[in-house]
Amino acid sequence: MSTRLLRLGHLLLTSILTEVCGSDSTPEGLRMLLLGAVLLLLALPSHGQENSEAPEVLPIPKGACAGWMAGIPGHPGHNGTPGRDGRDGSPGEKGEKGDPGFAGPKGDTGETGVTGVEGPRGFPGIPGRKGEPGESAYVYRSAFSVGLETRVTIPNVPIRFTKIFYNQQSHYDGTTGKFYCNIPGLYYFSYHITVYLKDVKVSLYKKDKAVLFTYDQFQDKNVDQASGSVLLYLEKGDQVWLQVYGDGENNGVYADNVHDSTFTGFLLYHDIE
Repeated sequence: MSTRLLRLGHLLLTSILTEVCGSDSTPEGLRMLLLGAVLLLLALPSHGQENSEAPEVLPIPKGACAGWMAGIPGHPGHNGTPGRDGRDGSPGEKGEKGDPGFAGPKGDTGETGVTGVEGPRGFPGIPGRKGEPGESAYVYRSAFSVGLETRVTIPNVPIRFTKIFYNQQSHYDGTTGKFYCNIPGLYYFSYHITVYLKDVKVSLYKKDKAVLFTYDQFQDKNVDQASGSVLLYLEKGDQVWLQVYGDGENNGVYADNVHDSTFTGFLLYHDIE
């Protein structure tokens, strides 16, 4: 009897599985499944009943609902090896222009380029305004020119030329026969002496020192000329004059109304320092 009950239970279980896994989900079908389950419970033996026979194990039908009683899920498998890189994609659309970057450091100065060809001459510019009048340049003047009025001269003392041709600045003193430097600079001096009756020896002095000598020998019954010239640099206060040197035998300096003996000097340029 137990065997029959087991067969009946197996039949009911198969029907229930078929209904559950099937498509009959109407209320009538569900009531039929519930009734079958109650009958199966009533037909099973109680716990006090023992059966010496080994129960027959009936297989569950294969095709009815093979995936309904699934097992416990297994552990996740290991990651596989990375696949190969895919092919490059198509170029995307051009993006918007970015913000300007920071200015870089100044570079080294390059080499000088080749000089270009001279361009054409430009048009004349507009004349500028007239400038303000400048200060007048001061002209330094110092000059004299004198002559001898009498033939009376004394050796070894300054010859006094009292016939004044020019002495506007009064730098020549007729009472002493000397020129007094008031403007430092370069001066030119010259003299022309008429020689008559005796030989002549004259010298030009600067600060008590003879710097130029002239000698002329008298020719009997003949009027002769002796002359000399020199450039001298003078400091302010220096003195220049002519005088006969030696004894009276060399004092042939002469002058009359038709013959002159002259002494001249003037400033070439002044010392700006």
